[in-house]
Amino acid sequence: MTERDEQNEDRADALFHALADRTRRDILRRVLAGEHSVSALAASYDMSFAAVQKHVAVLERAGLVSKRRVGREALASGELEAVRSVSSMLLELESVWRGRIARIDELLAESHPTKE
Repeated sequence: MTERDEQNEDRADALFHALADRTRRDILRRVLAGEHSVSALAASYDMSFAAVQKHVAVLERAGLVSKRRVGREALASGELEAVRSVSSMLLELESVWRGRIARIDELLAESHPTKE
């Protein structure tokens, strides 16, 4: 595996790890619709501000969310291009698996010919 392939795999791992959690997916939906302060996001969940901050940090490390400071507030917004890259990765995986399933169907058809 080349270094570039390794980096792509690391990026995919970070993206899917970030999206594996229900709360993080919900936070991402909210910030894709519009910029939110982390404190406003925290008010939406039954968890501590620190816990929401950690979720936002995971999304930020994956490149799905960016933050900027305005005074004392951290404002989070969604990164649409990163979401598009996740969609692209999922389409590639779907294509691979559809190809594998088609090949299995072919092998089964070869080993069990239908009688007509």
